[in-house]
Amino acid sequence: MNEPFRFHTRLNLVELLGRRAATVCELLDGIREVPGASIYHHTHRFLQQHHYLSPEPPNDFAYWTTEVINDAPLGEKLSSVDIIQFERIADLRATLIEILEAHAREVGQLKSCPTGGEFHFMASQTFVVPTRYVARDVGEFTECLQQVTINSLYFHMFDARLRLEHGENDFSRWFRYLGSGKLADELAHLDPYTYTLEGLRQRIIQLVKKHDSH
Repeated sequence: MNEPFRFHTRLNLVELLGRRAATVCELLDGIREVPGASIYHHTHRFLQQHHYLSPEPPNDFAYWTTEVINDAPLGEKLSSVDIIQFERIADLRATLIEILEAHAREVGQLKSCPTGGEFHFMASQTFVVPTRYVARDVGEFTECLQQVTINSLYFHMFDARLRLEHGENDFSRWFRYLGSGKLADELAHLDPYTYTLEGLRQRIIQLVKKHDSH
């Protein structure tokens, strides 16, 4: 008998780390030293809080350097980081560091923020809890996915892949376990960052129904 898929959801407690940056150099030092949970928080916060807006919002580092430091070229470099290519937070951190270090070498004298505009490093403490939704086959999976909250969708599509470093999203892993390799591959290659969360839900449902009808 196939292992059923139990949908989980997440609750977040955001905490201030007591570290702030007033300059790009201080931002760089912070990115080097803060825990991975902070890097994840600052690159995914907009996705969680503004799921109803257009996709591809900026990460916090790009927003701060553009809007507060007023360094548009650096902000553009940071916002162009393709998060979908990373499977480990350590690699994402290294890329951010590389961009900031290169910018510091090119520019020399870096800007600082106005008083009160400091970047405050934060991190999210995540609590994972099971939901009542359990799928034993593809049909039940579609029904459950239509009903779970976006927090559940976010956990299985984003957290599982990068924060938990599973290598791919939980849905792909389950369909691969069921022997539906083609569907698993399509979901794995789906770029979730180019959708709103509701749009992502509908796209996954479309793909699952398409494969289920064959």
